[in-house]
Amino acid sequence: MRISFKLNGRPVEVDVAPNELLINVLRDKLKLTGTKYGCGIGECGACTVLVDGKPVLSCLTLAVDVNGREVVTVEGVSEDGNLTPVQRALVEEGAIQCGYCTPGFVMVGEYLRSKKRAYSEEEIRSLIRGNLCRCTGYVNIVKALAKALGGG
Repeated sequence: MRISFKLNGRPVEVDVAPNELLINVLRDKLKLTGTKYGCGIGECGACTVLVDGKPVLSCLTLAVDVNGREVVTVEGVSEDGNLTPVQRALVEEGAIQCGYCTPGFVMVGEYLRSKKRAYSEEEIRSLIRGNLCRCTGYVNIVKALAKALGGG
């Protein structure tokens, strides 16, 4: 079946199988490899993208479900080619080690930033609980997100 949707601000059309997952369409068909395949069962958050402005796990989302909608991946969040405050803070605070989980944290951070409010570190810890990182221990991630979101 052919679906069409807005991807990172641009219209796209792609042929998909009825049971094809969004992550596979993004990575394999559209060659956007910033979205990471982690666990494949919705436990790690590495595959997080925004669908109509809300965080969605692309490893659990059927591609047909984004037909007519807007999808933003980590490749689509930069501001005129520059890092967003979330991306910049993650770098500045040393919150990136292997980087595999980073796209998921960026996407959750961008969703929170779209709410235009500050978050406490406690709130941030709660809001990122669906995103796993095996390297950093979360201290710098939480610090970076608090900084980017006006709470730190």
